[in-house]
Amino acid sequence: MRTSGVLLPVFSLPSPHGIGCFSKEAYEWVDFLKLAGQQYWQILPLGPTSYGDSPYQSFSTYAGNPYFIDLEELVEAGFLTRKEVEACDCGKAARDIDYGKLYENRMPLLKLAYERSLEKPDPKFTAFWTENAWWLDDYGLFMAVKDIFGGNSWDQWAEDIRYRWDNAMWYYKTNYSKEIGFYVWLQYLFFTQWQKLKKYANDKGLKIIGDIPIYVAYDSADVWAHPEMFQLDQERKPAAVAGCPPDGFSADGQLWGNPLYRWDHHRNTGYDWWVTRISWCFRLYDVVRIDHFRGFDEYFSIPAKDKTAVNGHWEKGPGIELFQVIKARLGEKPIIAEDLGYVTDTVRRMVKESGYPNMKVLEFAFDSRDSSGAGDYLPHNYEHNCVAYTGTHDNETILGWLSSIKPEEVQMVRAYLNRPTESKQVLASELVRTTIASVADTCIIPIQDYLGLDNSARINFPSTLGTNWRWRLIKSDLTKALADSIRKQNIVYGRVKWEDLQEDEKPKDPEEEKETETEPKQKKDSSVKEAKD
Repeated sequence: MRTSGVLLPVFSLPSPHGIGCFSKEAYEWVDFLKLAGQQYWQILPLGPTSYGDSPYQSFSTYAGNPYFIDLEELVEAGFLTRKEVEACDCGKAARDIDYGKLYENRMPLLKLAYERSLEKPDPKFTAFWTENAWWLDDYGLFMAVKDIFGGNSWDQWAEDIRYRWDNAMWYYKTNYSKEIGFYVWLQYLFFTQWQKLKKYANDKGLKIIGDIPIYVAYDSADVWAHPEMFQLDQERKPAAVAGCPPDGFSADGQLWGNPLYRWDHHRNTGYDWWVTRISWCFRLYDVVRIDHFRGFDEYFSIPAKDKTAVNGHWEKGPGIELFQVIKARLGEKPIIAEDLGYVTDTVRRMVKESGYPNMKVLEFAFDSRDSSGAGDYLPHNYEHNCVAYTGTHDNETILGWLSSIKPEEVQMVRAYLNRPTESKQVLASELVRTTIASVADTCIIPIQDYLGLDNSARINFPSTLGTNWRWRLIKSDLTKALADSIRKQNIVYGRVKWEDLQEDEKPKDPEEEKETETEPKQKKDSSVKEAKD
C-alpha cells in the first residue's frame, strides 16, 4: 500500500505558550493531517533537551520533554490559575522558540503546579511511578541532584554521588524526595498527555513515526547510572566520542560528543538494554526511525579531547546481529533505517538483511557535496521498500536548497523535471510532486516544503549552536486550501484513495470541459436560428 505523511516536530506546532506542546493546537494539527489525507505524522525525539536544545542530546533515553506539557490542562485541574499562565513569559515570537525564557519561567510555573498537586494525591501518579520505577528512579534522582549542583554535568558532582556510592544514594534519596517527586510528576503529566494525543491521532487513522537517536548524551541518567555500557575511562569520562567524518558539507566533520557504546558488553548481556529501549519506543510510537543506522555496521570514533572530527576513524559495530536479536525478542516491528551519509557495501547489505525500508532524500540526488552517490537518490532508481523525502530536519528546505546549490546543479534539476524556464518556487513544488510520484512505498514531506518556505524555516544547521530547533508554524499556515492541495496530489499518485476525492475536486479532461463550455452556446445559437425561421 502506498502511503504518505508529513514531518513536523512537536516543538514546531503553534501554541500560545512559547513552544509547540500537547495543547488543542496539536489536536487541530492532527485534524489537518486527516483532512489532507495523510497516514503518518513524523516527529523528532521527544526527550528533555539539554545544552544546545537538541532533541538528539537528552537527559534520558526514556523521559519526555516537560516543555511539551499542556498548561491549559493544569488550569483545568486547578493546579494553576489562568492569570498565572497568562503572566508567564515563555517568549512572544510566534515563529520562534526562546529556550532561555522557557527554562527561566515555565519550569517555576510547573513547580508551582506540582506543589499544589501534593494537596490532592493522585493514585494514578503513584501507579505510574511504580510501573516505571526501573528508569524513573534513576532519572528523578539524576535531575534533582543536577539542580543541587547548579545544573552542572554529572562528572562535576561530588565524588560520592558521581560514583553512586550507597551512602550518597541513600542521602540524596532521603533528603531530596520532594525534588525527585517533582521530576517524576512531570513525566506522569508528559506521558498521560502524549498517550491521549497519540490515541486521538490513531483514532483518526494516523500513525506516529518516532525517532530514536543511536546515541545518548554523556550528561544523562543513562550514562551516569550505567557507565559499564559506554566507552569511558577510569574517571568515567569519555575515552572516545561519536561524530561524522569530513565531507562536502563540513570540512572538519561533525563532532557530536556522545559517548560510544561498549558493544562487547551489550553482546554479552544479550543486547538487553537495546531490546528494552526499542520496546519502550513502541509504547510511544507506531513506527520507529532509527537514526544513523549505518553506525551499527561501523561507527566513527573520535578521540575525546579533539576539537574536530578530522582525526576520527571507523570501528566495527554489532552489525545485523543486534537486529536479529531484536526481531527474535520483539517480533517484526515497523522500523525505518536512516542510512544516510557515507554508505558502504556492508551498510547496504545490513539494511537489506534487516528488511527495513531505508531513506531516500531527493536533495542528495543533485548536490555535489553529498559523497554517498547521487544516483541512489534519483527517483527513477528508487525501490518500493524505502521512504522518500524531499529533505529531513537536518536539510535545507527544498526552496532554500535550490538557492544554495551551484547553477549547474540547478540546471540538472531543471533537466530532470523538464522545466527549463520555471522559477525556483515552481521547481520546489515540482520536486515535492516528484517525491510523491516516486515508487517509494511511503513518502514524507516536511510541512515547510508544502508551504514553499525558504531557509528561514529550517529546523537544524548541523555543527552549529544557538539557532537550531526553534522554527514554528503559525495557525494561519494550516489552511483548508493547503490540506486540499496535499490530499489531491497524494490521490493523483495513489497514496490516498481516489474515492476520497469529492466529485467536484476530481481533475477534469480539458477537452471535455471545453465541449461542456461550448454546448450551451450551440444550443442558444440553434434556438435563435429556429426563432428567425
